[in-house]
Amino acid sequence: MRKILSILSDIRKGQLNERKADDQRLSQVTDLFESMDRGLSGVHSNSNNEGLLETMISADFTYAIMEFVQRKMVPGYEERRFEFEPIVKMDTVPNFLSVSRYSNRSGVDDLEYVGEKGQARPGYVTDAVKRTWQVYRFEKQYDFSYEAFKNDDLGYFDDVALRMGRAARRTLERYVSRMYTNAVSIARLAGVVYSTTGRLTTARWSTCRMAFFGRTDPRGSPIQASPKFLVHHTGLTDTVATIQNSMLVPELATNAVNVIRGTFTPIEDPHMAGTAPNLPWYAFADPGQIAALVLARMDGVPGPRIYRKKSDIEAVTSLLGGGAAVDPMLGDFDTGNVVLKVADVWGTYIDGTNGNLVDRNGVYYSSGTAP
Repeated sequence: MRKILSILSDIRKGQLNERKADDQRLSQVTDLFESMDRGLSGVHSNSNNEGLLETMISADFTYAIMEFVQRKMVPGYEERRFEFEPIVKMDTVPNFLSVSRYSNRSGVDDLEYVGEKGQARPGYVTDAVKRTWQVYRFEKQYDFSYEAFKNDDLGYFDDVALRMGRAARRTLERYVSRMYTNAVSIARLAGVVYSTTGRLTTARWSTCRMAFFGRTDPRGSPIQASPKFLVHHTGLTDTVATIQNSMLVPELATNAVNVIRGTFTPIEDPHMAGTAPNLPWYAFADPGQIAALVLARMDGVPGPRIYRKKSDIEAVTSLLGGGAAVDPMLGDFDTGNVVLKVADVWGTYIDGTNGNLVDRNGVYYSSGTAP
């Protein structure tokens, strides 16, 4: 096959050489075809080695023209990304042990009127809320043969590290998406202050905002809470754009002003499940205001890492000579496999009652099942 490809290359060069006379060019091409015919005729001896050369048939010529001469790599699919970072609180931990975090979610008692010579009654302080989380390892191993790397004349493996990194990112995105779409977290959001069943409209987003504004701490005092991010199913992209860009309320035939225009930042979650027209959506507060979700990472591991297994092969000049390092791409001694591994470390808060919600006051949910 290498012979025929070399001959085809020479033929093509001869055909494209316009500076030479037509009769000379025709003679050169004819000679090349005659040489190729001789190469296709069968088995020939080698002057340097009496072994057999490769034998080619006419079908090989057709295959070379249709496959090798015309083949090339075309760009693959671009994956949709879930830009989840704005809705989670980032934290770091020193090791794989669980860590504790505390949050003071209420103040002290209100003052009371004390009459003349009266004595103030004692008050009390509400304990801080405790949450614990830890990180875990997430890894995947891939192996390739040494022959596959050497034969890769199209550069198929050139971006393998990039694709492994994308796999790590995609896994993390799905992990974050499941933090709030799992059944336990959704059950924790029961009640009109934390959830509804309605589909996304300007009126429903206004109801969501009022629910945030009406939230209180454990002592009943109003807290600063407002929805900043709208996390939605992909099928709601146009609905979200309409609400964001309409000067007037898009669902009404009147001239009512769209007062919620520009009051939120949309984030598409491509991993969220749903079937039209029942498409879910969520509202999240700024994690700096109220942290509904947390994503923990280990110190020193801000992102995925890729490892290659060291080759256990050594080159020797004789049985008594010392070993020398070889190309790591030679792989292992037994099979020649080149082994790669992508690894990352992350975790979150997990609770049998709260799901993954660190503080449900920072989120609002709609199943989108009702008109």
